[in-house]
Amino acid sequence: MLAKILIVDDNPTIVDLLERILIHDGYTTMIARNGLEALEIVAREPPDLILLDIMMPLLDGFTVCQRLKEDEATALIPVTMITGLDDREHRRRAIEVGSNDFLTKPFDANLLRARIRSQLRVKRLTDQLERTEQVVFMLALAVEAKDTYTKGHLRRLASYSEQLAMAAQLPLHQRIAIRFGGLLHDIGKISIDDAILRKRGDLTAEEYEQIKQHPDYGARIIQSMRFASEVGPIIRHHHERWDGLGYPLGLSGEAIPIGARIVAIVDAYDAMTTDRPYRSALDQRDVLQRLRAGRGTQWDPQLLDLFLALVEGGQLKDTPPTGMDGGPVPLYMLAPSGDSSVS
Repeated sequence: MLAKILIVDDNPTIVDLLERILIHDGYTTMIARNGLEALEIVAREPPDLILLDIMMPLLDGFTVCQRLKEDEATALIPVTMITGLDDREHRRRAIEVGSNDFLTKPFDANLLRARIRSQLRVKRLTDQLERTEQVVFMLALAVEAKDTYTKGHLRRLASYSEQLAMAAQLPLHQRIAIRFGGLLHDIGKISIDDAILRKRGDLTAEEYEQIKQHPDYGARIIQSMRFASEVGPIIRHHHERWDGLGYPLGLSGEAIPIGARIVAIVDAYDAMTTDRPYRSALDQRDVLQRLRAGRGTQWDPQLLDLFLALVEGGQLKDTPPTGMDGGPVPLYMLAPSGDSSVS
């Protein structure tokens, strides 16, 4: 099925010209005469590509593009700005607000066609990646569903991790990666025998060696995702220890990625505050005592102090993590998990 393209322009002549070119090439077209109408159409029926004028009534093209790119639901829709303004300043602003391409009027029809084909190829690849990522997040939820003892472990870890990252004043891109690391930290357990994951007694040495492979399995599973370079190290190293006695590589101190250090703390906290096959949840005083006992040996002392301050100050909230725009994370990342979780 050929792509659906939204034309946003208040000039009827330009709209008619673009529409004739696109329909001739077999595309489905939608028309918006101003910026507000464009945002309404995109919210109702997201297109595959947007051809966006800059100078328009109500909202100009720069504002429209910026709003689209700041919203997780529409950020990946390619936007080509088509305008009569050809100065360097307007090109700079177009790049700043996230425009994917820039054409000036009058435009060459063949060049327009080539630019459209190029942007749509990128969009198809992006859509394939998104579908892959949805499958990966569903795999993470499937791992959580292997155990019947706790509920919402991944949601809590994503939220706790993000809150600790914010307390550590990490930049936005790191907070996003750490949130995803919390959601996906145990995805590698999809490769571990269910009998081992659900075992009530002590693990044998051989079983423990199998368990220790799950961080590497998890990092491999997500390697095709767009954020793999930032999230993969969090997954691979969330069982490292500050003193170097963890796994899989025995990293120590600040050689452990900060996201992995954060997930390690909140993962331990959540494990201690929920029922597990081998014991009931611990009371809060015992949990805090155990965390302090591991300060500077198992966990990063400064991050642990920040986390303890959140807990003891009543600031740690069991709330869904936020998206890039401050809104909720897409539902496929936080689907109801039922009775679940292994940590």
